[in-house]
Amino acid sequence: MPTSQERIALFIDGANLYATAKSLGFDIDYRKMLKEYQGRGYLVRAFYYTALVEDQEYSSIRPLIDWLDYNGYSVVTKPTKEFVDSTGRRKVKGNMDIELAIDAMELADHIDHMVLFSGDGDFRSLVEAMQRKGVRVSVVSTISTQPPMVADELRRQADEFVDLTTLQSRVGRDPGERAMRPHNGSPAPLRQSPGFGGQTPGFMGTAAPAPQDGSS
Repeated sequence: MPTSQERIALFIDGANLYATAKSLGFDIDYRKMLKEYQGRGYLVRAFYYTALVEDQEYSSIRPLIDWLDYNGYSVVTKPTKEFVDSTGRRKVKGNMDIELAIDAMELADHIDHMVLFSGDGDFRSLVEAMQRKGVRVSVVSTISTQPPMVADELRRQADEFVDLTTLQSRVGRDPGERAMRPHNGSPAPLRQSPGFGGQTPGFMGTAAPAPQDGSS
């Protein structure tokens, strides 16, 4: 049973959370993530945002997206965009900031607590706007890396900053539960991954790849 009647919504910047967890040396168990916040209050929504590379014969993030979609998460995706920078290098951009911000503002009147899994400083204005609507905002990232994964302005704006290291024991995936990839290289069936529900080694390695243009 929830410990309170607080209405909670999770907003997960997939690329940013992956990079943060990787920098700390562990993977996220999204089944545990849901349980953790369902136990803290009434979980209204759990959004997961990621950009997808189109025209790939096999996308290693697809099984993760499918599992999340069937297991309590609201998955929001859009295709990445390729462009050539001023030096002539091809880059891939996949920024989900606008989608996340719109969903948060639309839900503001229906929640008490927003939990933002991102360290992207671009979200500072969104956090401030949610606070003006009476929503308490927690930011989950880390300052345990060099440099820190969270922008200072975002950390200062949040009502509460939660270092991901303090959640590792509750939302981290047990390395012993890591699903083994079959010898033919195809992903393991979803039901064979008790620790995560479909994530094989390498999924988190390419899950929501961080944009190459420096944006999150």
